[in-house]
Amino acid sequence: MRGTSGASLAAAQERFEPVLRSAAGEGLALGEQLFAVVTALDGSGALRRSLADPSRDGEDKARVVSAVLAGRFDERVVDLVSGLARSRWSHDADLVDAVERLALDATLAAAESRGVLETVEDELFRLTRSLVGQREAKQALSDESSAPARRVALADALVEGKVDEVTLVLVRRAATSLRGRRFVPTLTWYGSVAAERRHRLVASVTSGSVLTEAQEQRLGAILERAYGRPVQLNVSVDPAVVGGLRIQVGADVVDSTVLSRLADARRRLAG
Repeated sequence: MRGTSGASLAAAQERFEPVLRSAAGEGLALGEQLFAVVTALDGSGALRRSLADPSRDGEDKARVVSAVLAGRFDERVVDLVSGLARSRWSHDADLVDAVERLALDATLAAAESRGVLETVEDELFRLTRSLVGQREAKQALSDESSAPARRVALADALVEGKVDEVTLVLVRRAATSLRGRRFVPTLTWYGSVAAERRHRLVASVTSGSVLTEAQEQRLGAILERAYGRPVQLNVSVDPAVVGGLRIQVGADVVDSTVLSRLADARRRLAG
């Protein structure tokens, strides 16, 4: 989401944050309602295009939101979506993406209000790592041709009774509403937003062997100096990595593994 759409989302987030801080434990309910709005917009192209139409008066679009949502949704949700409808969007899909991001913000704020945001982030990461190598499970969880209830049942079998309620809500949401994405990348995005909410960057680190606590601390310190802000290390072990580390922070990738150097050498020889 870029340009006008990105600015509209940023403005909405700024307006929404005080609401989330005052909502405390209600954030989870607000998040679930906003996710329901996402589902409604995804299911109605006419409504989606109407609310994102740049030629239509903003107040007129806000009245449409009120007519559709008022009485069925929390007033704070109606007010937030009305504000989004008043804004300008490059594409109608950007409006829906913005509602989804605010739904995620609200859900994570509920975890933050209970002091368990770090736990949720860690549980999301651990679930994604547990699915590494489980090709059939990942395919089943990302199969848009299967009924959402079946995907949710599969997700529940993985986490129900084992994770925080916020993690459970997010895992079920990722399984229910794929929105053109796959299950694991959606969870990875959720985890990145959680880290962002904790004012941390996420560094995904892959090593050929388990790192000691001292090694993790040194690596974290190096990355924090490089980026000038706290960095959350998500470390996974891949025996296929012969040596070195693969580190990804956002779009930045640092690959110093032996396999990477061998591959580079083969490319140079082939050239």
